[in-house]
Amino acid sequence: MTKTATAYSNERDPNVAAADLAEQISLSIKSPHALIVFASSQYDYVSVLAVLTGRFPESLLIGCSSAGEFSTKGLGEGSISMFALSSDDMAFSASLAESISSRPEAAAKELLAGFRGFGEGKYRYRTALILNDALAGSADELVHMLNVHTGGKYKFFGGGAGDDAAFTRTHVFFGKRVASNAAVALEILSTKPIGVGVRHGWVPATDAMRVTSSSGSVVDSLDAVSTVEVFAHYAEETGQNLDVGAPLPFFLHNIAGIKLDTGYKLRVPLGIDGEGAVSFAAEIPQGSAVSIMCATPHSSTAAAREATEDALRQLGESKPVGALLFDCVATRLRLGKEFGNEVQAVQTALGNIPLAGCNTYGQVASAEGQFTGFHNCTAVICVFPE
Repeated sequence: MTKTATAYSNERDPNVAAADLAEQISLSIKSPHALIVFASSQYDYVSVLAVLTGRFPESLLIGCSSAGEFSTKGLGEGSISMFALSSDDMAFSASLAESISSRPEAAAKELLAGFRGFGEGKYRYRTALILNDALAGSADELVHMLNVHTGGKYKFFGGGAGDDAAFTRTHVFFGKRVASNAAVALEILSTKPIGVGVRHGWVPATDAMRVTSSSGSVVDSLDAVSTVEVFAHYAEETGQNLDVGAPLPFFLHNIAGIKLDTGYKLRVPLGIDGEGAVSFAAEIPQGSAVSIMCATPHSSTAAAREATEDALRQLGESKPVGALLFDCVATRLRLGKEFGNEVQAVQTALGNIPLAGCNTYGQVASAEGQFTGFHNCTAVICVFPE
């Protein structure tokens, strides 16, 4: 039997907010096996974690800073949300890896060193929540290495920590610890299937173009034309305004999609340098084929609902008991108040069960038959069985 609970607070004082979260969780679960915390950068994380670990000393706690928080009890910005798990059918372990930017493979191995699933035969289903400092870079490589070193035997889900769209510095949480350039993992072993759904709702608006020059997340040229010229030409063709000095309003509606055999992996453009190169929220490999992508509020909401339905189907005969949802800060910025419609669509598909999550700087998803890797503007949901 598995129980979940959610909490949400927009109290400004970190100690009051954390005590509020703890009280909400305690009404349903006295001593959770695992706690996942999402906190706006407006909070003193150390104070929040001190209260929570003091209140739940036996619980594994991981989390991250965020860029919009929500649960069944509230939705907003500059707030904190939390999800709790307690289960007789699951086993949990938590791990931390630091210096992920320069050593993604070693970091992946460090995270996996804390996992029990390689030697524990009781649990057939292996899943892990991954939260990382996306601003540190190497996020796609970290997820790839997690897949390589688990032989594809784990489902991964999660996202990159945020900082209220400041894009300055992000953090992950591990017990009382707060770390940057780091990643945390919560391994979830289960006797019942756990569902992970992934969808984004974006479609190509241009033909595919070859990335002719790039370095990490900075793309210099597409089809040997400076990247900013490509976006400027598209803006002119579609009657949109691209202000090269303040391009984010345009970029939120016109992102890049890396063509894969299974669809498109999305990348959000963030800025333009003086040479016409465009920086993105995550890596775009040289030689890959990309298109400029478009979406509507309806397609984004439909994608989140479809991801939820996919996850629910994966539970088989088991009933859902709770869910974690991650979606991009760019989606929230683009949709504004309509982002609440997306969360509501997910809640409606789930039914009357606890839901919590946050807006992230990229999303982690690795599940059989679905998009795999580190994404932008993509809804990722994990649904837990009763």
